[in-house]
Amino acid sequence: MAVLEKIRVKMGVFITLIIAVALLSFIIDPGTLQSAVSMFSSKYDVGEMNGKSVTYQEYQKRIDYFTKIFQMTSGSSTMSEENQEYINQSAWQDLLTENVLLPVVDNAGVKVGDDEMVDLSQGSSISPVLLRERSFLGEDGQFDRGKLVSFIKQIPQDPSGNLSAYWTYLEKNIKNEQIFTKYLSLLSKSAIYNPVELRRTIEENNVTSDVSFVMQPYSFAPDSTIAVSKQEIKDYYNKNKKQFEQKASRDIEYVVFEVGPSERDLELARTSIDNVYQEFTTTDNLKNFLAKNSDKPLDTYYYKSEELASVSPILDSFAFKSPTSSVLPVFLQGNTYMAARVSSVKQMSDSVYIQHILIQDPDKAVAQAKVDSLMKVLAAGGDFSALAAQYSADKNPNALPGDIGWMTQQRLIPGFESCFDLAPGKLTTLETNYGLHIVKVKEKTKPITKVQLAILMKEAVAGKETFQKFYSTANDLATKADGKMEKFNAAVKEMNLTPIPATGIEAGAKTVATYKNAREISRWAYEAEVGDVSQIIAVDNKYFFVAALTAANEEGIPELSAVENKIAEIVRKEKSDQKAVAEIAEKIKGLATMDEIATKLGTTVSKQAGISFGAPGSQAFDPKFIGAVAGADVNKLTGPMGGNVGVYIFNVDARQTGAFFTEDDAKARNSQILSFKMQMLSPILEKSAMVKDNRAKFF
Repeated sequence: MAVLEKIRVKMGVFITLIIAVALLSFIIDPGTLQSAVSMFSSKYDVGEMNGKSVTYQEYQKRIDYFTKIFQMTSGSSTMSEENQEYINQSAWQDLLTENVLLPVVDNAGVKVGDDEMVDLSQGSSISPVLLRERSFLGEDGQFDRGKLVSFIKQIPQDPSGNLSAYWTYLEKNIKNEQIFTKYLSLLSKSAIYNPVELRRTIEENNVTSDVSFVMQPYSFAPDSTIAVSKQEIKDYYNKNKKQFEQKASRDIEYVVFEVGPSERDLELARTSIDNVYQEFTTTDNLKNFLAKNSDKPLDTYYYKSEELASVSPILDSFAFKSPTSSVLPVFLQGNTYMAARVSSVKQMSDSVYIQHILIQDPDKAVAQAKVDSLMKVLAAGGDFSALAAQYSADKNPNALPGDIGWMTQQRLIPGFESCFDLAPGKLTTLETNYGLHIVKVKEKTKPITKVQLAILMKEAVAGKETFQKFYSTANDLATKADGKMEKFNAAVKEMNLTPIPATGIEAGAKTVATYKNAREISRWAYEAEVGDVSQIIAVDNKYFFVAALTAANEEGIPELSAVENKIAEIVRKEKSDQKAVAEIAEKIKGLATMDEIATKLGTTVSKQAGISFGAPGSQAFDPKFIGAVAGADVNKLTGPMGGNVGVYIFNVDARQTGAFFTEDDAKARNSQILSFKMQMLSPILEKSAMVKDNRAKFF
């Protein structure tokens, strides 16, 4: 009885809800009830694909799955923001593949059979998915079939089931990649480019024109004499509706308060660095000292002249005018106090060309014995490359045996730092995480003076009082605005603040204007109504925003009223350009030569040889001008005609047929067009499937 009572108490709310729904079913007709339930459940959908809802639970299940895969492959249970975003996108793409892309491919009759899958996963035609998989790469960075076979053999012996789950994941990717490769190949073969089209393209692009022309640029100043009627705006809208199709976005105005250190905070930072400065000038262990007392650890990099200028011109100037152990007194740069000490100066090459023989053995003593033996052979004149080919575990097929190549301080295998001090031809041994190395510097660039600089750094950060002061000012604005645009405008004027516009904010945007990690701003913008003003939105615990929503642009083609002003400007510009053409036509009426026209218009005649759509350099010209030239008669004055940037009057002086645009060029252009079509395929299919992405509401 006690157990039943607990169940009744815990289930009370749930049972009440069931009874309420049951009672409603007697009062409301089933269709209305179903609609109400559907509307309630749709609130928790993260999207829609081909008319099918994607529920929060379904999407979360995919995220959990890809999180598990990530943890298995990375060996880490911690998740950075970038990794989480990657997982979220992978989960969404998986749903798109399943619900949008694969059905289209299936309708085209593209399949992958069982025997084909075996060949792709274990046979002679290994899938690129497995060739790219890090788990199956050898020490040389190439696919190792032995590792794949070993992995497959371990699957039945894994009690956790993780290996089986990962193999299932790989098999799914293998199948999908093969299906899409076949489908894209099918589309590619369907894009027929027959010999007649090929020949015509070559002929048309090899015809060039030598042109004399005069161009009068359009005025970009608005012409107040040009009126645009409501009917003209409406006609333009009806004719060009699709040009205004848009993604959902929001426009805001915001005031941001950036928390910076006060004078008091700067004084505290100065005192902090002054307290340790004397020890900094004398310590024998800069590494430990800076680790304990500086915002920046010891930088072991050796700088050449002017390399430090991007960090600080003061540091760069000091470093290359001072001997070892010289100390630069404390100075302020931005909000950071710095002092510096020259820890080392030496002649050093920018680059060294390194060869090595890598010896790997579980028994370190055995590995060391092999190294000692090879060192004796080399000392006696043995051929380094031949020995590397025979004994080195590094079998890079893209390089000569033993060659690592040119290395710099930025591009260096950890543990190879001492190679910069080796003389060319000298042998040494090193130990790294990869094993034991016999190393030889083949050649080096000319040594130059380089400096290693120890920098003592203390950044002034905003204290609690400073932080509270900025927050209080932001809160004052939010309070005066009281959530209303009119009051917001009055408050910013009263407080002498400047609101900044941010337009086109997409759902779930993590960056607003130039501010990163601003997801809360975009989330608020999509929950607010136009005219609403936010409370304080904190970003990175450094910026306080107060935002006002000025426009909500919904997905699709906007109403005429939303783009009326934009269309009016477009139509006005078109009419202004037409007026310019008409005015020039009137000015040059009766003139017969290019020189007369140029004189009348107060300009000069320009000449250009070899103009065509395909000729090198022609891309710099107005495409409308090129098109007009291509269709004009030789030695016939043409124009005025309106281009994109101005009004043209021209004469085709000569026309030639060249051979610079070849069959390869024509095929390459066709390939580019096909590639663009392929890139557009996924967005087109998503649009056709009426995909709706509402994840920003939840994630």
